[in-house]
Amino acid sequence: MPQPPIRIRLTLLYGTLFMACGGILLGVTYLLLEAGLAERFQAAGALYVTKEGGITPVPEASLDPLEQDLRASQAAGSTGLRELEEGYRAVALQSLLRQGALALGVLTVVATFFGYLMAGRVLRPLDRIAQTAQRIASRGDLAERLAFTGPRDEVTRLADTFDTMMGRLEKSFQDQQRFIADASHELRTPLAINRTLIEVALRRRTATEDTRRLGVSLLTVNERNERLINGLLALSKGEAGVADCTPVDLAALTRHTAELHRPQADAAGIGLRLELRPATASGNAVMVERIIHNLLENAVRYNGPHGWVRLATGTAPDGGAALTVENTGPVVADQDIEALFQPFRRLAADRTDSERGSGLGLAIVRAIARSHGGEVTALPRKHGGLIVTAALPRWVPPPYRGGHRGTGAGDTDSAR
Repeated sequence: MPQPPIRIRLTLLYGTLFMACGGILLGVTYLLLEAGLAERFQAAGALYVTKEGGITPVPEASLDPLEQDLRASQAAGSTGLRELEEGYRAVALQSLLRQGALALGVLTVVATFFGYLMAGRVLRPLDRIAQTAQRIASRGDLAERLAFTGPRDEVTRLADTFDTMMGRLEKSFQDQQRFIADASHELRTPLAINRTLIEVALRRRTATEDTRRLGVSLLTVNERNERLINGLLALSKGEAGVADCTPVDLAALTRHTAELHRPQADAAGIGLRLELRPATASGNAVMVERIIHNLLENAVRYNGPHGWVRLATGTAPDGGAALTVENTGPVVADQDIEALFQPFRRLAADRTDSERGSGLGLAIVRAIARSHGGEVTALPRKHGGLIVTAALPRWVPPPYRGGHRGTGAGDTDSAR
């Protein structure tokens, strides 16, 4: 059973403590009143008092009603006196318990209500910290800070510690991205030089057949390294986040990307099926196109003979924009799905020794989707292949401004 929120638990704690303290106070009052009544009855039962060394009767007019009743009962006999004492004591103590319990109940309700308000006020800074952490987790904006102002208490120290931690995380993340970008950029130049030298050597008339075969092999290795570097750059940019979001017509962008890949699919004997419905996402069009490109490229590349790829766009269950890429291909185990989204992981090998790609395609897709505040999920097909769904936030026009709306596409066509 899930525990109630901490505010409710604090409120219940305040109410319980107040009721316990009130009950203890009522019990102490009960005991003191009981002892006081016993002393009062004992003093009021005396028929005579000592005055100036003699014994004289107490005047009837100087007695209160209780003492007058006690004197009358004493005159009637000791049994009547005890019964009257017990009756008065019982009435007084029962009245105290009844009225005290009623007052304690009302005050407990009032104290619980004010305890709820006080708990909310105390927990408000913590709620602000939690909301900021949620925004950072959903948007990936490590530059956001609490900048909490107030008295130097435990909450302020917690907020300052949170800001310090986020600053160190942001710096570490930026250093990592800068290293990947710089290293990839520095490696591009020698690879370009190598490619040029190999191509020049292959064009020479004096090149032997062995030299040409070696040159082709070197070009293949060089192209593979270039794909790896480009993938690392794309992964670095995808994890960096999106600064300015614009409306992206997901259906139109998917159609455009599919047409670019159609020659490659036709050459491999793979049919493309488009089921495009209107879907306007919020994000960067170039990065969203990279998502479509990588998913479609993987679906065509890791397919089977005479297979097919289905691309569908529409509205996700949460109201966002969704792209689904389904393809035939080899059977994938459930436990291998998550590994496909890790860099340099494939179905058949863990390293980058494949000539078909760099092993960064799905890792880049997930990084870009999460930087947009979305997510990518994959499910294995029963007869082989994958169903990959990329969910992106829906475009919402900013208030008091003219929002852009994508044209969308609402047709369904099929091609083999």
